[in-house]
Amino acid sequence: QWYQRRVSSGINAEYGGSKTMSKTKKWLYTCPEESHRLLKIITRVVSDYLIQQAIAGAQMLQVFESSAEYLGPELFEEFCISYLQEIALSVRKGLAERQVPDVPMIVFAKGAYHSIAKISYTGYDVVGLDWTVDPNIARDFCHIAVQGNLDPCALYAPKEELTEKVAEMVRQFGVRNYIANLGHGIYPDMDPESVKTFVDTVHRVSEEIMNKGDPFNQLYT
Repeated sequence: QWYQRRVSSGINAEYGGSKTMSKTKKWLYTCPEESHRLLKIITRVVSDYLIQQAIAGAQMLQVFESSAEYLGPELFEEFCISYLQEIALSVRKGLAERQVPDVPMIVFAKGAYHSIAKISYTGYDVVGLDWTVDPNIARDFCHIAVQGNLDPCALYAPKEELTEKVAEMVRQFGVRNYIANLGHGIYPDMDPESVKTFVDTVHRVSEEIMNKGDPFNQLYT
């Protein structure tokens, strides 16, 4: 079992969804102290919640930073990085204090391509990548395991095209320190056969890479 938790103060400020998050960003610029106060509260609540999920048996935890794509490097640095780090640290500390085994943690900040390197130093085990991130760039700047990052809409493609896209994704990332996945959530109208094609191709291409015996591209254990 694994559990994911979204972290977003933007929904609070926007009173719902938004294409620009302009109200939220206005608040960040005009009320930075209040913004930090709210984010600290959210951080504590999310950390406590994740601790309880692990206690209840979750074997992996994933934290979403849902508003990252609306922020440039400076705002992301000021209002996101430290709180993502605090969540990871608080969860690990809380589990240790309760003598609960540590669980792997994934951080997924959609759209934060500009801060991949910094995200990889926030205390998580894996960095989730959306489909806009070049695998080679991710590997160059991320020093820990990565997850992703096929465009979810690629599952609408014909089987042959989908197979090639998935195969190319795996070849670019390699199989060491890598979790093959979509670059975001799957859509409700997706054909299950396309999902099967995705999974089968990942397994086949991964086995091909490992069977070649490339010492720089072996499965990480």
